[in-house]
Formats: sequence, C-alpha cells, structure tokens
Amino acid sequence: MAHVDIEQLRSRGAGKSIAVLTSGGDAQGMNAAVRAVVRMGIYVGADVYFVYEGYEGLVGGEQYLKLADWDSVSNIIQLGGTIIGSARCKSFRTREGRLAAAYNLVQHGINNLCVIGGDGSLTGANIFRAEWSDLLATLVQEGKITEEVSQQYSHLNIVGMVGSIDNDFCGTDMTIGTDSALHRIMEVIDAITTTAQSHQRTFVLEVMGRHCGYLALVSALASGADWLFIPEAPPEDGWEDFMCQRLGESRSRGSRLNIIILAEGAIDRHGNPITSNYVKDLVSKRLGFDTRVTVLGHVQRGGTPSAFDRILSSKMGMEAVLTLLDASPETSSCVVSLSGNQALRLPLMECVQLTKDVQKSMDERRFDEAITLRGRSFENNWNIYKLLAHQKPAVTKSNFNLAIVNIGAPAAGMNAAVRSAVRVGLSAGHVVYTVSDGLEGFASGQIKEVSWRDVGGWTGQGGSLLGTKRTLPEKCMEKLVQQIRNYKIHALLIVGGFEAFVAALQLTEGREHYEELCIPMCVIPATISNNVPGTDFSLGCDTAVNAAMETCDRIKQSASGTKRRVFIVETMGGYCGYLASATALAVGADAAYIYEDLINIHDLTANVEHLTEKMKTTVQRGLVLRNEKCHQHYTTEFLYNLYSAEGKGVFDCRTNVLGHMQQGGAPTPFDRNFGTKLGVKAVQWLTEKIRESYRKGAVFANSPETACVLGMNRKALVFQPVTELKGETDFEHRMPKEQWWLRLRPLLKMLAKYQTRFDNYITGKIEHVNRRSLSVESGF
Repeated sequence: MAHVDIEQLRSRGAGKSIAVLTSGGDAQGMNAAVRAVVRMGIYVGADVYFVYEGYEGLVGGEQYLKLADWDSVSNIIQLGGTIIGSARCKSFRTREGRLAAAYNLVQHGINNLCVIGGDGSLTGANIFRAEWSDLLATLVQEGKITEEVSQQYSHLNIVGMVGSIDNDFCGTDMTIGTDSALHRIMEVIDAITTTAQSHQRTFVLEVMGRHCGYLALVSALASGADWLFIPEAPPEDGWEDFMCQRLGESRSRGSRLNIIILAEGAIDRHGNPITSNYVKDLVSKRLGFDTRVTVLGHVQRGGTPSAFDRILSSKMGMEAVLTLLDASPETSSCVVSLSGNQALRLPLMECVQLTKDVQKSMDERRFDEAITLRGRSFENNWNIYKLLAHQKPAVTKSNFNLAIVNIGAPAAGMNAAVRSAVRVGLSAGHVVYTVSDGLEGFASGQIKEVSWRDVGGWTGQGGSLLGTKRTLPEKCMEKLVQQIRNYKIHALLIVGGFEAFVAALQLTEGREHYEELCIPMCVIPATISNNVPGTDFSLGCDTAVNAAMETCDRIKQSASGTKRRVFIVETMGGYCGYLASATALAVGADAAYIYEDLINIHDLTANVEHLTEKMKTTVQRGLVLRNEKCHQHYTTEFLYNLYSAEGKGVFDCRTNVLGHMQQGGAPTPFDRNFGTKLGVKAVQWLTEKIRESYRKGAVFANSPETACVLGMNRKALVFQPVTELKGETDFEHRMPKEQWWLRLRPLLKMLAKYQTRFDNYITGKIEHVNRRSLSVESGF
C-alpha cells in the first residue's frame, strides 16, 4: 500500500490511453464503474476510450471505439445495465479475432485495457495480454503496423473489475451487481410474504445462480425462508419427506405461510436437477397446501443500482486506473477488489483458478469442499442459515438468563439482530428476555420472556419492534440493578447507537458499586449515523444511505426537467458526516458539507463558481448535500440564500430536508444479514463469557474484556472493550476520533471535477488468493 501523490499520478498518466469495456452478462453498477474509470483517467491526464458492445467492439474497430470526455458519463450513475453495451463475442475466442482487436487498439494508441465482466471475460483478457507480443509481431509481418509502433506499444496492461450478480468469483468480497440483485429479490419476497399470509400459501421462489447459490443463500438468510436449495449443498437423499415434515410442523405452530427459495442450478446428491415445479407439485400433493411458483428471472439484473454497488464500483473504478498506472511488463494481470473498506489488487488467474476449482469440486460431488472454496463468508452464511431456519430444542437447559434491550434511535436491522440473538440464545438453553422501550422499560419492569416463534418474521421489519428510548443508566441506575436482581440476568445484549455505547460504558463503570452489573455485556452498533466507536459500519446506515439516495435520484430527475436548478439537501447524522458523504458519492453530488471537513467562505465561493460553470455544459443541474450539523453558521437556509443570490440569472435554488424518512423503511439485504450475523456472534460470545465467569453458583464478570462493542473491522467481526474505546471517542460530538470513510472524500471531490489532494488515499496492495486466504474469518 502507498499514499498517492497527485502530481506523480499526472506525470504517469499524461500521454497514456485507456480503453474500458463491459462484457458478458450486465450487472447494476457497471455504469458507476465506467464513470469512475473515465473521470479518474481524464483527471490524471490520460485519454479514455469507450469500447462499445464489449469484445465485439474491440474486434469491430473504428465505429465501436469512441473517445470519452467528462460529460460523456454525466447522469449515468443511477442507471442499471451498461451504457456502452455488452455482447458475447465468438470471434474474440479465435486468434484472428484477437489479432483484429490488437490492431484496433494500437491504431488508437491504446495499450491499457480495463475489462468489467465475469470470469470468462477476464480470462479472455488475460489470454489477449499473453498473446500481445505475438499479435503485434504478426501485424508487423503483415505490414499493418511498423516496427516502431510495435516497440512503442510492446506490452498490454490489463485490469479487471468483476461484474456479476451471482457473486461467483473467488477472492472478492462482493462483485458488482450482487447487492442490487439482492435488493430486487428482497423486494419480491417482501411483496409475496403479504399475499402468502393472506391466503395461507406456500411460495417457491426461483432465483438466479446456475453454478453459485450466493443469491439464494443470502436472500434465504435475509427473509428467514423455510427451506433452501443451492448447488453447493444438495439435500440428503429422502429430503422430500424431511422438507414436508418441516413445513407441516411450521404450519402446526401457527405459521400462515411457507417460503422456499431455490437457486436455478439446484441439484440433488446425484447431480439431478431440482426444479421449482417439482418442489411445488411435491408440496401440493403431500401436504395439500396451496402452492405457487415465482421465477424472478432477469428482474434480478434490472433496475437502479443500490448505494453499495454505486460506491463499490466508484472505488473500484478509481483503483483500476491507479493499477494501470502502476503496471509494468513484469506485473501480472490484476482484478481490483475490496476487502471490507480497503482496496486490494488480486492476481487475476489465481482467482480464476479457484473459481474453476469450485465447479470441479461440485462436478466431482465434493460439496463440503465447494462450500469451503466459496470462502469463509459463504460458509458462515450457510451455517447461520441452518442454525436459525428451524427450531432446535436445546439438549439441556443452561440455567442462565439473557436480556436484550434496544437503546437510542431506531435503525433498520435492529429487529434482525434481536431475532437471531433470541434464537441462538434459546438454542443454547438460555432463558431469553426482551425489554420494551429501552432502559426506561427495563427500570419499570417491562421485561418479557420470549419464545422462538415470538420473533418470526422480524428480519424484514424496519424500526425497533421492542421500542427504544435514549435514556441512559445514570438516570435510573438503582432501578436497573433491582430488575437485574429480580430477573437474575446473567448477560446483557444492547442493540443501539451512540447512546448504547455510552450506556454500556456507564454500566461497566457501575460495576465498582453494584455486583449485579458484573455480568458480560455486548453492544451491537445500530444507528443510521454510523458514529459508534469500534466499528466501520453500524446497522441501519446502509438502509439510510439507500433511502437518501433514492430521494436524491428523484430530486436530480426533477432538476434535469426544469434545467438550471441547484438543490441543497440536508441529511441526518448529527456531527458525523458519513451519511452525507456516502449518499453524495452514491448519487454523484457536486459537494457534501460535513463537520469533519470544515468549510469556509472560500470553499463556498468555489462551489458557486463550479456550479456556474457546470450550467454552461449539457448537465444543467446541481446537487449539494449538507450534514445537519456541519457548521454552526452555514445552515441550510444560509446556503440557500447564498446560492440563490450568487447564482441569480444563472440558476435558481431549492432546498430539501430529508428528515426522519432516513430512519424508516424496510431494511436493505445488507442490514438484514449484517444484523443476523451480529446477533448470532454476540450471543455466542456472551454464552462463552458467562461460562468462563461462572463460579460457585454465580456469574461474576468484572474484567474490561467482558463488556465489548461487536463491530466490523475491515471484514472481520471483532470485540473491543468499551473502556478501551473510551479513549478513541469524541464524546462532545458523539463520534469516533478517527473515521475510515474520510478517505473517500478525495474520490467524491475528484468525481465532481474539483481539484483535490489524495494524500490520505491508500492504494490497494497485491494480495494472493489461495485456499488458505479464503479461510480467513470474515464478516459480511
């Protein structure tokens, strides 16, 4: 990893030409990736060319290769598919086709190629690179190019970005389009759930995934599906009897619906296909349930990209250009990826080989190995689904009591965390209590024992079904201690935002005075502000960013219609600027004002001048985001008045305060699954700590390591003591002192065409991909 010097970048980018193409199946987010490649390329002084229709355009030549400019990629970040087209090309698979492609690139002075596609497209690019010297030699022999030209473009640099909704490329956390496809699937499942409940129906949903069950697995985990079929884990022989028994038991316990999710490539242990119609007929005949099939098909590829895919693609597009600038004849072809929030460069063929190994394992019926090769995250998803899908009576009662409480403002994903925590606690033999209305409810005895069924269907519901308040322990400590004593609470799980962290800290410090507080405690961060110390992401922030993004998309569309209009949009987040910055990056905003990156009158002047110039282009609209507490004096009203006065005669101005709509709505797939995993991990850790601290018939835990925040660090889930995090926290402004996402700010400014410094940006490092690296513990 290295810090970026912009002047060095420009010296390396000047005179270079980069071509960008999309190939294979389209995926939402490809346009955001194309936009980032074009703008970063132009920013560093290179010429960037579109290659229309994928490899077919590369072979076709002049009419398919067009020089891009800054405005070529304006207003495309919110579009699904790919504006430069994608096509599968048989001729590129032949040497003659690749010879034509090499000639076309050299004719345009291009020897840097960025390919966005699946493993087939990227493998083809690597073959092209390996043959490059021979292809140029042939062109010299045929008299199509001179020896001097051959020497000038003697090697081809390749960088790949994986665009595939299946998330089937080994080595990458998430591929472009996967999160958006999950959004489409969850929208359908949420809609089907309501009609299924009304008529007591069973629905069989078929999702894409001919060779990879990722979409089916994650959507089953996010929806709490009753049964799941994926190609990596075929059911045991006799599964028909077992499944029908489970579905029947579910109905007998009072459930009004059943959801069965099936990947299109589902097979049995002998390699025979399991079709959605076969499952439907089986359930109808054996159980007599009214059963319907819904095949989602290409709906999963369509629609606008999610915020996750837009930000992922933007970061990867920037890193792709940096990778090409760093490339040399000695470096191998790379795929750019993200590990948590850090960019990585992965050797292309190592990833391709492992991806092929997965298919080989499945073909040879080594299914356990196939799941392992998919990576630890896939394996964790599979194990958690099996753990939570069906009630498993505890072998023995543990005689321990676990309490779960929500503290702070509501956030999407809270209910998913509570559901999984309850069910894991019950599976471990604990008595599980839920507390209504935060610590106020705790102090007044609003404590209830819950069963497995009580939390059914909670995963997809927004807000806090338990109810939540901002009250802190210092207001009611004596009463809290009394209730802990009354209910014999042995462990406490707190789900919430900054107040939840402060509450855990106060309870931990209260151990000096109250022995009842000497119990294991865990905080699951859940807040749209993403301001809890000890984690890169909090539950609810992904849903909030998507809600803000969707509104800003509509605002942009409105501004495009009226022309010459600038919108100033105010987001929530307190003093933390994550929500404003992430939303701005996802919608292609012109600026985002936040407290951590203080603005002055010179910045505002530059922004007004920038927008004035922008109105002279074909893109006659502007969008500025403002975090609610970014500046004491530069309020939304002040900015409106300033922009209106300074832009008079050039553009008019409007404001929009997003408000509490950012807290509402159904959780995104990310928040549902993140919440589910955090709930499981938290209760497993609490169970371990209870047992470690159980002495002479009582639990006594007073070490710092027994009161922790469970957060995501890069891609690992880690526990950090609240007392250690105290020193890393700015309590006045309610946020961590160091925040990783500030490194995204230069990308945001560059994409908006501002001159900016990249001093804080850290480029990706080469990380090899092998079976050992796939087994590293990961989060989501």
